Amino acid sequence: MIRSLTILSALALAATTSTVFAQQGGQPPQPPARGLEMALALEAAQAAVNTCLGEGVKGSAAVVDSAGVLRMLVSADGSSKNSAELSPKKAVVAVQMKKPTSETQAEMEKDPALKAKLEADKSIFPRAGALPIMAGNDVIGAIGFGGANGTQGGGTHDEACAKAGLDKIKARVK
Repeated sequence: MIRSLTILSALALAATTSTVFAQQGGQPPQPPARGLEMALALEAAQAAVNTCLGEGVKGSAAVVDSAGVLRMLVSADGSSKNSAELSPKKAVVAVQMKKPTSETQAEMEKDPALKAKLEADKSIFPRAGALPIMAGNDVIGAIGFGGANGTQGGGTHDEACAKAGLDKIKARVK
């Protein structure tokens, strides 16, 4: 019995080891995601929130890196849970599509297949309100804003607030 367990353990170790080596050799290492420095991300998000607050809109601004990982989320006092959940999802769309989400939303209206594909992914929110953050020709992240309702301009207003945040830091993005 002990000999059987020893052989079984050795076989399991050999299988695990060969699987690990196969996984390591099969794919080249991925470059790390790029993104804004934390201070710039905070400054951009605060500028977006403050711009909208000055216009009577309580919302949330999110900054994601080039992999779509949330790096900063700033929510105004009294903003909705919905704005905090949707602003990062909008930003991810801007990274994935490499363009403002207002352009993606307009494309969706003309392309039913694109619309169906994007709306099927519940981890994103393909509506106006986010802009890619560029360093030269590279998308290094995005800023998204959520909070304006239809009477306040909806996604168009959200995107203007995101732009205010991006404009605040754009000259210092590397």
